[in-house]
Amino acid sequence: MEHIPFVLLLYVVGIVAGVLNVMAGGGSAITLPMLIFLGLDSPLANGTNRLAVFIQCLATVISFRRENYSDLKTSMRLAACALPGAILGAVMAVKMDSLLFQKVLGIFILVMVATVLFPKSAKNAKRIGETSGGWLIYPVMLGIGFIGGLHQVGIGFFMIAALRHLMNMDLVRINMHKAAVFFIYTIPAMAVFAMTGNIDWTLGFVLAAGNATGGWWAAKISVRRGEKAIRIVLVIAMVIMAVKLLIAF
Repeated sequence: MEHIPFVLLLYVVGIVAGVLNVMAGGGSAITLPMLIFLGLDSPLANGTNRLAVFIQCLATVISFRRENYSDLKTSMRLAACALPGAILGAVMAVKMDSLLFQKVLGIFILVMVATVLFPKSAKNAKRIGETSGGWLIYPVMLGIGFIGGLHQVGIGFFMIAALRHLMNMDLVRINMHKAAVFFIYTIPAMAVFAMTGNIDWTLGFVLAAGNATGGWWAAKISVRRGEKAIRIVLVIAMVIMAVKLLIAF
């Protein structure tokens, strides 16, 4: 009985993280410290968080489909590029020093804030969904998969940048594809952590329930409120995340 307050807290944290992950990114910056606070070491917290992200993405994809937002062909093409990188990143996850990565990520996110604050021009808006970067989107997705397999925190911001600037997508469609791609590439990454005993299934499913609830709501908010609502959440999340990464060490 004494564990019930912590279980409820983990569930609530999961809801907040689920909303952030779908509408912006950086939800894992909340869940990972929470899991470590509950006594998990870093690899175990990392693996447990992957379980929650996996179930969250499944709920989000279903929610988007119920709102008539789905483009399975494009999602699968993007996921196929990210998948090999995700496997390699997960294998290396417990071996690489992440200090430099986090500093670079913090600077990158601050630069991204400016690009998100300003809507695309009318000229670009007519070409939403077209690939302006040509073949470049495919190696970029491979790199995104690697970073996601290695370090889940902040990976949503990379995905937003890639799809916004290389495929001219609005933020609603970006979030739709983001959920589908993350769902697919999280499967092998999660398998790596499971095979090495780095998933706490009990805490993972509690967190996953919260993440899934938040992700479900966020998908509906994204579709019904549109890009302006997403942009507000995204900018706030990016600024907080960037500052945290730059001053944490």
